[in-house]
Amino acid sequence: MSKKIGLICGSLRKQSYNRIIAKMIADLNVPAAFHLIEIGDLPLYNEDLETGELPASVVTFNNGIRDADGIVIVTPEYNSGIPGVLKNALDWASRPPRSGALQGKPVGIIGATPGGLGTALAQVQLRHTLEAMQVPCLPFQKVRISQVHEKVNAELKVVSDERTKQNIQSYIEHFVKWIEHRSN
Repeated sequence: MSKKIGLICGSLRKQSYNRIIAKMIADLNVPAAFHLIEIGDLPLYNEDLETGELPASVVTFNNGIRDADGIVIVTPEYNSGIPGVLKNALDWASRPPRSGALQGKPVGIIGATPGGLGTALAQVQLRHTLEAMQVPCLPFQKVRISQVHEKVNAELKVVSDERTKQNIQSYIEHFVKWIEHRSN
């Protein structure tokens, strides 16, 4: 049975490198169906907004997570950490406490940056945040794409680096197997 995987891109830029990676993931030949879960319309987290009916964008975002068997977060690294918009989305997905949309949902993490460390610091921060939310992350496996600007062509496709493509393919295959193993 094909797994449903939600993709969350930590960048709002329409042609961000991480969005390109997320679209590439959606086109992989793996036993899964992918859908992008957008974060750009979420309001800044404010507990006062939880007192009544939640904003429609929050409901849509949380339903996208709940409908998935697993989530892959594809994030850039800004100032040695995760983007504020991604942290905001995670705050919404953690509510209400102990029953938020991401609670217990398997998550994989991939990141791309023009820099040399390949989102290493952002991924550590992201794992720390997800651990606080009681969200299991795929252990031991990492995909940190450095110098991503050299691996994307004018048509916004990842073309020039077979090793990167193979690493992403392998990671996603491993992630899907991990989800299947967890659900048995």
